Amino acid sequence: MASKKRSKGKSNLLGVRFWYTGIRVKDLEKSIRFYREALGFRVVLKGKMKVHEGTYVQLRTPTGKQILELNYYPKTSRFYEEYVNGSELDHLGLYVRDVRGQYERLIKLGCEPAVEPFNQGSWVLAFVKDPNGVWLELIGRETKKKRQNV
Repeated sequence: MASKKRSKGKSNLLGVRFWYTGIRVKDLEKSIRFYREALGFRVVLKGKMKVHEGTYVQLRTPTGKQILELNYYPKTSRFYEEYVNGSELDHLGLYVRDVRGQYERLIKLGCEPAVEPFNQGSWVLAFVKDPNGVWLELIGRETKKKRQNV
């Protein structure tokens, strides 16, 4: 019980929240059908990333908070690679308050830069690689102050 009290009262000083897991898929429609029909997931968001031509579909179970993001990259995308079993984990999504600041901080702490911060609508995204080479997506809203300067 003591650990529950401690975790509830603990503030997240770094402003980082684990948001979702992104997996790479070879057939987007077949994957959506599987997660919906076999496991009861529902689609909560679909989109296309202008910066790399990839398509993403976010799914969630009716009672869950965690999101599963299916990522499909066409051959024209700079992130396309032949599908190999074992390379399904695409990235982990982390919601942060200050994408640009966290990106710089993580690079100083030894993360490898993967994709510099960029805007996608009202969102700011960036990618770094952790010490094991796992891609971490930093995603957050552009602050009003920064939006006015853009």
